[in-house]
Amino acid sequence: MLDKPFVDHFAAQWIAAWNAHDLPRILAHYADDFEMSSPYIAQLFSVPSGTLKGKQAVEAYWHKALERMPTLRFELVDTLVGVNSAVLYYRGARGMAAEVFEFNAAGRVTRAAAHYAT
Repeated sequence: MLDKPFVDHFAAQWIAAWNAHDLPRILAHYADDFEMSSPYIAQLFSVPSGTLKGKQAVEAYWHKALERMPTLRFELVDTLVGVNSAVLYYRGARGMAAEVFEFNAAGRVTRAAAHYAT
């Protein structure tokens, strides 16, 4: 079960890694076989399901996204704690976003789903 200190620490580290555009640091939060879902996966990678599986696939997607948005910055608004999941609510390049993260016993993300205000 997750607790608020774990989620807040994860959020601070995750936001800092993204704001530094440090892809290895970003990926360090995730299990090797994690799954990422986002409407932008469908747009940028032409994947109709909007879901990629595994670090290699997601790394290629995030690399492309960071190249397209060199000034990308996130500003954390709040965190929400679940049993084995958490939600980060943040301001991104295109407005408000919320991302759901599911964690394994080692504290690594196994599944993530991004949601955007459009």
